[in-house]
Amino acid sequence: MKIDKTVTKETVYIAGCVFSMSIIMQFVFIIIGEWNYTVLLGNLLSFVAAVGNFFLMGLTVQSAVNKEKKQMESTVKISQTLRLILIFIVTAVGVTAPYFNVCSVLIPLFFTRIAIFIRPFYDKITSRGSDK
Repeated sequence: MKIDKTVTKETVYIAGCVFSMSIIMQFVFIIIGEWNYTVLLGNLLSFVAAVGNFFLMGLTVQSAVNKEKKQMESTVKISQTLRLILIFIVTAVGVTAPYFNVCSVLIPLFFTRIAIFIRPFYDKITSRGSDK
């Protein structure tokens, strides 16, 4: 299956936002004096999980669009369940393994939602810049 340009574009946007917020989080840990390698490893684990989850969702939607309604709903529901299990496993590993800082595992999992929330503002700013 060929990856649609929209899936790639949106995944790159999400990855950029999650990366930017992750850098800010790293600086916060440095500023409060709590930074060590477990913060970085936890952040990397959650970055891969969050961006990977979004990418898999995009692929699911891309493939579901060409199916009949019942099959589409089933495909999306199964994908959502499997991706939720994957996020749960990643979170469980990140929280229980001593190699990861718990906060740096949990916080980045919310960065995708923040990126989706700010997308309309980002689009407004970038479209304003292209109008000049």
